[in-house]
Amino acid sequence: MTIPEQPAPSDEVVPLLKVAGLVKHFPITKGLLRRQVGAVQAVDGLTFDVRPGETLGVVGESGCGKSTMGRLITRLLEPTAGTIEFEGKDITHLGVAGMRPIRRDVQMIFQDPYSSLNPRHTVGTIVGAPFKLQGITPEGGVKKEVQRLLGLVGLNPEHYNRYPHEFSGGQRQRIGIARALALKPKLVVADEPVSALDVSIQAQVVNLLDDLQDELGLTYVIIAHDLSVIRHVSDRIAVMYLGKVVELTDRTSLYATPMHPYTKALLSAVPVPDPGRRKRGAASGGSGGRILLKGDVPSPIAPPSGCRFHTRCWKATEVCRQQEPPLQALRTGHQVACHHPENAPA
Repeated sequence: MTIPEQPAPSDEVVPLLKVAGLVKHFPITKGLLRRQVGAVQAVDGLTFDVRPGETLGVVGESGCGKSTMGRLITRLLEPTAGTIEFEGKDITHLGVAGMRPIRRDVQMIFQDPYSSLNPRHTVGTIVGAPFKLQGITPEGGVKKEVQRLLGLVGLNPEHYNRYPHEFSGGQRQRIGIARALALKPKLVVADEPVSALDVSIQAQVVNLLDDLQDELGLTYVIIAHDLSVIRHVSDRIAVMYLGKVVELTDRTSLYATPMHPYTKALLSAVPVPDPGRRKRGAASGGSGGRILLKGDVPSPIAPPSGCRFHTRCWKATEVCRQQEPPLQALRTGHQVACHHPENAPA
C-alpha cells in the first residue's frame, strides 16, 4: 500500500496587504474643453507586500509619491493601474458600498493634526464618528468607548467635550490616532504622523504607536522623510524616488549595507551626535562623509528616461540613461533597482 505524499508545510506568511504594479497618474488639462495635455506620474509601478503584525516604513524626499501611495492603499484615491489586495481580496476598484466593510480594517492617520480634525466638532464627536458611520454601538455605549480610547492614547478621558483648538499639536495627533483605532483596524497607514510636531513630542508619539502595535496587534505602513524616526519603528523599509521603489529590505540591512546610491545619500544626511566621528569616517575612506546630490528632483510630469535617479547619481553610466533597472533581490530579502549597486555581494 502506497501512502500518498503529503504537501510540505509552508512557512511562508500570507501578506495582509499585497500591491502589484500600482500606478497613479493625475491628468493635466488645458483650455475650455479640458483637453488632457499631460499627466503627473505621482506613483509609477509599485510592487510590495505587508505582512501581518509588521511595520513597513516608506521614506523618500518630498514629492516622491509617498502620500499618494498611502491614499491609494487605503482607497481614498482611485488607482490608474495595478492591483491592491487586502487579506486576499482584490479591493482595487471597489465602490463606496464595497469598501464600507473594509474601512473597519484599514484606517489612516493624517499628516496635519490641525486640518484633519473638524474644528466645529468636540473630541467626543470626532473619535465617535467611525461608530456612527459604520452603524456600530460598542459595548457600554459610544461615550464610554471614546473615553477608553482617549485614555489609551494618553489623553484625559474627561476632555470628551473639548474642541480641537483647546489641544496642542501632539495632543491633536493623539486624537487622530484614537479615531483611527476606534474600529480595531488590522492595517493602519500613518502619513508622516510626526513631521508637523515639535521634536520633543515626536518621540512620545512614535513610542505611543509602538506600544499600541504591541497591545492591539496592529500592522503599520508608516510614511516619513526622516530616516532616524523610521529606524526605530520599522521592520522593513522601502525607499521611494520619483514614484518608484528603489530599495526594499529589512531595517538592519538598509542601515548597515545600503545598496542604492540614493539610499546612501539619504543616510549620509542623517544628523550624527558626534560630528568628529563623521569626519574621521570620511578621512579613513569610510562612508562617513556627507553626500551632496547635485540638482533638484526632476518633474514627475516628464521623468528622466532609464533610471530616474541617473540625473543626480555620481555612478551613472550610459546604461543608466537608456535602461530602467528592475527591482530585484541581490541578497535574500534585499531588493534594489540599480545597475551599479553599492555593497553588492561579489
